[in-house]
Amino acid sequence: MQVTFAPSDFPPLALGFFGLGTGYLIWGPQELVGWPKRDERVDRSLGVWGVWLPGFCQFVTGVILFVGLTWFQVFQDRALYMAAFAFSAYGIHWFSIGWNRYRGNDPRPNAGMSVAFMLISAMGATVFFRVGDWPVGLVFLGLFAVYFFEFFVSVGLSVAERALGLFRLATGMWLMYVAYAVAVDFALGWTWRT
Repeated sequence: MQVTFAPSDFPPLALGFFGLGTGYLIWGPQELVGWPKRDERVDRSLGVWGVWLPGFCQFVTGVILFVGLTWFQVFQDRALYMAAFAFSAYGIHWFSIGWNRYRGNDPRPNAGMSVAFMLISAMGATVFFRVGDWPVGLVFLGLFAVYFFEFFVSVGLSVAERALGLFRLATGMWLMYVAYAVAVDFALGWTWRT
């Protein structure tokens, strides 16, 4: 007996965008303007937020997309494969950086991570600009900039921290727009994203 599921027009994209955007809006001010001033309590708080909002929201989104694309075939848009890959990888990455910040671990290994995530960001920009989804393509350009500056912060170039914070905040605000647009588009049948 073969079970077939009806296609779904409702991938959980808004959840992933919202989670990452919130994480960037939480982490960005500390990097850009030093607020709140970094200490153990602030690092623990940032770590908790990093694990639960950008980490968990993106991971859940990625898993649902992968399962919907592969096991149940309820999502048909091929570009969602890139979204599933990115949301899953970025979610797991936020579990790691959130935990490391919470525990006060050495950030230097983030340099290698930054290179890998610049690559995922470039892939995402390529896919989403190619399929004509420029709002999501811009998200990936913002992500590329974040990981570009994260690399320099990780290797000890502290002047890059302000740029990292700026790009986290700018990308976070754009993610809030995209999350809002996706949720409104899906819920009301509008076309804010295009």
